[in-house]
Amino acid sequence: MGKENDSVNDFSFPYSFSKRGAKKMSQLAESKGIILSSRNYKEKDKLVKIFTESAGKLMFYVKGIHRQNQPLAPALLPFTEGIYIGTFKSEGLSFITSVKDVHSFRKIQEDIFLSGYGTYLLNLVDAAIEDHQYDPHLFQFTQAALQRMDQGDDAEIITNIFEVQLLQRFGIAPIWTHCVVCGKTQGKFDYSSKYGGVLCEEHWSMDHRRYHADPRAVYFVRMFSAISYDKITGINLKDETKATIRQLIDQLYEEYVGIHLKSKKFIDQMKSWEHVLKKPDPEGESASENQKNE
Repeated sequence: MGKENDSVNDFSFPYSFSKRGAKKMSQLAESKGIILSSRNYKEKDKLVKIFTESAGKLMFYVKGIHRQNQPLAPALLPFTEGIYIGTFKSEGLSFITSVKDVHSFRKIQEDIFLSGYGTYLLNLVDAAIEDHQYDPHLFQFTQAALQRMDQGDDAEIITNIFEVQLLQRFGIAPIWTHCVVCGKTQGKFDYSSKYGGVLCEEHWSMDHRRYHADPRAVYFVRMFSAISYDKITGINLKDETKATIRQLIDQLYEEYVGIHLKSKKFIDQMKSWEHVLKKPDPEGESASENQKNE
């Protein structure tokens, strides 16, 4: 399993803006941004949270957004990105004056399944970093995830990759690349909280409280921890394998992160009725499944 060097997986960043000890700043600026969420404020106004590439998460006060023919309205819809121009404040509410190069993730907006996964993904971003925290690599990673989802790649796999790599933002860095005891990189593995990483089959006896996860799930989570989105073409998994991956990631998040998002509950419930609306995929699982024990 090769190590990916793509920058989208490099979660280091040059600095972090902290409100503690910082001077209050207000400046006219522009930045690429992705709409995270919005809510109505008073009768005609709105508060819109935008993940900007240059200034992190900012809350914008948009006056009169519900008026007819409001030019900013299309740029503030869910699953929209653009270059937002206005007054960016280091504390309190920021203000938008104009937007350019607006792009909507149209398929996500129009598909209830995709919007479910997309909402969960953006909620994770919101939970993972503080407001005003400069994090361009996470911005680019989020942007890439939405782009691939909008282009028709498997939303579940996109989300799983995002969840696994986002663990670092919650201060969790499991060792996936090799057995934490002997360094072995091939074979069957299981996750051990005690050792903070994977154990090869020869050392499972060292932790009786290991996850006892399906080896297929561990194989793909190990892959997801290092893969970049431009390398996912051809990954096609059976529902049973996806379920074991979901179980493993849920265990990790329950143990280490401990957040319970409404959007996550929605996609869990969605699994019980999505087959009613979606046509079954006639294709089987790809060759990747045959490599699960490598």
